[in-house]
Amino acid sequence: MGEKKRKEETTAKFIFERKNYKFMLIGVAFIVLGFILMTGGGSDDPTIFNPEIYNWRRIRLAPAMVLLGFAIEVYAILLKPDSKEEN
Repeated sequence: MGEKKRKEETTAKFIFERKNYKFMLIGVAFIVLGFILMTGGGSDDPTIFNPEIYNWRRIRLAPAMVLLGFAIEVYAILLKPDSKEEN
């Protein structure tokens, strides 16, 4: 009985649980998607202005996706693990 208790005491506990990591991956996906949506809109010729760089997707949607991703990351970090009573 004493050996079993020692094994339980020596097992490492992780700070985050599976649920935290799921939310972290979702947050990273939102951030990456936001940066992908920001790309493009340039011109091959530097003397020609392309107004496509100021479209709604690059100015409104993409930064909102990145901010939402960071908010999900903060939520994932602050999410409390399920409380289980240990005896």
